[in-house]
Order: sequence, then structure tokens, then C-alpha cells
Amino acid sequence: MIKLIVSDVDGTLVPDGSPDLDPEVFDIILKLREKGMQFVVASGRPWASVESAFEPVKKKIFYVANNGAYVGCHGRCLYAYTMERELAHRIIRKVRMHPELEMVYAGVNGDYLDSKDDALCDWLTNGYKFNVIRVKDVLELEEPCVKISIYKKEGIETATRDIYDEFKDQAKMACAGDMWMDCMAKDVNKGKAVRTIQESLGIKTEETMAFGDQLNDIEMLNQAYYSFAVANAREEVRKAARFQADSNVRGGVLKILKGLL
Repeated sequence: MIKLIVSDVDGTLVPDGSPDLDPEVFDIILKLREKGMQFVVASGRPWASVESAFEPVKKKIFYVANNGAYVGCHGRCLYAYTMERELAHRIIRKVRMHPELEMVYAGVNGDYLDSKDDALCDWLTNGYKFNVIRVKDVLELEEPCVKISIYKKEGIETATRDIYDEFKDQAKMACAGDMWMDCMAKDVNKGKAVRTIQESLGIKTEETMAFGDQLNDIEMLNQAYYSFAVANAREEVRKAARFQADSNVRGGVLKILKGLL
């Protein structure tokens, strides 16, 4: 019997950066709970964005935000893993050597942006529903860093190759789509966060179902026997998953979940 369902958001439930979920998602989550199945949202987005997207059911679900660096339950924080300040600052300085790149400094209390790009700020606020706080210089922040998200409209993996090579052994570096490279504390990933939830609830891998599309979803998929890659997933993710669902734009996850009702 399935007892825990875990799903990525961007590229899995919705297109990247889409502000709205199909309202049917909320109805299905509630029906799954009635049948004894817990629902976990596991996203690279910060917690404020996840809570906003799932507002109608935010007190009925678990959420893994910032690629596993933040775990919340029923509208409150359970724990947050932060980066060492000196490491975060070195990554930030390296990113600044690339004028074509932007970045967001995710703290526990907000998402800090020192970019002068008003359009980017508006998109993050109204598209991703980030809790954007504009500052003069993120290096001056006292708030611990949960995640550094490096942004480029396309081709992020190639654009950040030298950053990845320099810091891959010191931090967890994961591509989230073609626009984002996320940097977290070394041992942080969605899979570790999901395992913590499984252990706290006494739920086995064989009782878990998960859905994903990107490299940052692979550890999460490994925590579920019923692991699904959506049809639009990267090849590496399709190979890691046991099963395949229809694409995100064709409601692939919803189709599978409806079959559980």
C-alpha cells in the first residue's frame, strides 16, 4: 500500500516557473489524505514559494524546499540546513566573475537579491512567488545561507561549469532545469530530506511513490520503489526511475494519482 507520495513541482507538476497549479491538484491531495496517504512537495523553490503555490493545502502536507535544505510540515519549519558563511561567500564572489549570471541568496526568512534587474525581481516575485527582499549586497547579510541559486535564462549547466568544478567537492551542486544551478551544504539533497520524513512516519521505501524530472530529483526517486520520471524528464532521470508518467504539460502526475483514488 502506498503511504507517502512525493512530487517535484517545476517541470514535473507544472512548466518551469509557472505561478499556478491546476486546482484539481489540491482536491486530489485531500482525497489521498482521506485514504491514509501523506503528500510531500519536494522542490528547489524556497519555502515561501512552495507555501504560496500550495496555499489551499499547506497545513495538510509536508514540504521539502530549497532542494532538501528546508523541511516544513503543516505550515511550520521542522529544520533547515545552512551553508558555512565562508563557503557561501566564496561561491558568491566566483559567480560575480560572470556578468551574465544572476543569483538569489536564500535565507531562512527570505530570498535576498542584490541584482539591479527589475524584470528578474518581478518574475521571481510574481512567477515563482519568491519572498524577494532586495538588498545592496548579499555579502553583508548576517542571516545564514540555506541555498545560493545561480540563474541564466538558458544554458546554465555550461555557463556554470567552472563554478561547478571548483566547488563540487565542497558543496552540493545541482542543476534544476536549464535556468538554475543550486548550491547547498554538502550533504543536502531532496532524497535525504524525504528519508527523514519516512523515518519519522515509519514509512518504507516500498510504500513510497515519487515523481521528478531533473538531476536534483534523482536522490528523491531513489527513496521510492514507485519512482516515476515524467516523459519530459532528462535522460538520466528516466534511467534512474522505475516507471514513466506522461509529461508535465499533459498532467502526467495527476493521471497516476487519480489511479490511486
